[in-house]
Amino acid sequence: MAVRDSGDVFRIPGYFAFWSAYTVSGFGTYVTTLALQVLVLLTLHGTAVDVGLVNSARWLPYLLLGLIVGALVDRRRRKPILIGTDLARAVLLGAIPLLYIAGWLNTAVLVVFVAFFGVFSLFGDAASQSFLPRVVPKGSLLAAHARTDQSDAVAQTSGPLIAGGLVTLVGAPIAVLVDAISYLFSALAISRIHVDESHQSTARQSSGLRAEIAEGLRWVYRHRVLGPMAIGTHGWFLFNGMLGTVFVSFALLGLRLSAFQFGITLAASGVAGLIGSSYSTRVGLRWGAGRTVIFCNALMVIAWTVIAAVPTGKAPTWIVIAVLASGQALYGLALGLSNANEMGYRQSVTPDHLQGRMNTTIRSANRAMIVLGAPLGGFLAVNIGYQPTLWIAIAGFVIVTVFLAASPFRHARHGDAAE
Repeated sequence: MAVRDSGDVFRIPGYFAFWSAYTVSGFGTYVTTLALQVLVLLTLHGTAVDVGLVNSARWLPYLLLGLIVGALVDRRRRKPILIGTDLARAVLLGAIPLLYIAGWLNTAVLVVFVAFFGVFSLFGDAASQSFLPRVVPKGSLLAAHARTDQSDAVAQTSGPLIAGGLVTLVGAPIAVLVDAISYLFSALAISRIHVDESHQSTARQSSGLRAEIAEGLRWVYRHRVLGPMAIGTHGWFLFNGMLGTVFVSFALLGLRLSAFQFGITLAASGVAGLIGSSYSTRVGLRWGAGRTVIFCNALMVIAWTVIAAVPTGKAPTWIVIAVLASGQALYGLALGLSNANEMGYRQSVTPDHLQGRMNTTIRSANRAMIVLGAPLGGFLAVNIGYQPTLWIAIAGFVIVTVFLAASPFRHARHGDAAE
């Protein structure tokens, strides 16, 4: 399989519409991510534990339903699923400010809404990751993911800043409406993609749902390269879930940054992520997918070490922001370099009839790790402190990096044939 290092994927019919949907909804997601965290901590007067519970609710459906959804998506056309889940998420997000205005919004209600949002996101994510290989040839998947990563980095740069401004101006509940509108746009854009899904195989349905789920599990965890990659990724999500929860509470409550100041630190990650994603194709083809991802994991260890070492005494606020932004920049650079390589590799070596199950098998376990890691991070932060919890999660990142470096995944290269 020939792998293209640049060729403009926007010339591929349907890709621009897919990219547009991903970009706009991704921007809205970054606005909502910050808005919900501020909503829990400042508007509803919650704690780090509450932030962890909301984050867990977002990913709990992946733990409970992920394997089933993957098999179901492989049985059906993916475009209608994408459109339907976008519309459903728009309705759910649009209801949050209405509940707040009516005085019915509290942490428990928010957890329920976020959990339902997670159900629709599970279906949408499974369909999206399985839909892209039908829009883009396998040789262009790395470049296609690099393009979406670039737009994601721009959204990550501007989203938190705009979210911080919106939260300050109109309040966190109203800011969530931006994401609701973005999903409406995404549904419209996806509806304009013309992809022939009439050849979707139905022969495999006769084997039964349980057998199909088992086939997906065997494909992922018995694969010489995908197996260790998946296990390492699960560990990464566990410790990253801890870090994400603790970092928000540490910045807003421990360091007493405003929503806008916190948005500045997150924006640094987006700027660096754009740089990383711009070079991800070149680096991945030169070093290989495995070595690139392993190097990026090591870089993330350095990034979070910088953040954990931020001065917490009477240091000027601008120094605190600069240190946090520096750490986030290194983290964003690593994410930008690694994501396209990981996603492009695993999709390119997986047959089409297994795409849904492969994606949701890995993503379900990953999100299950967030379900565990997010509240664990919040619990530890409340009981032993923010920075000690950061150091524990950083040690976890080190273990994951060493594991991947010692596994066959280090030899993974784009262009490897499916086994």
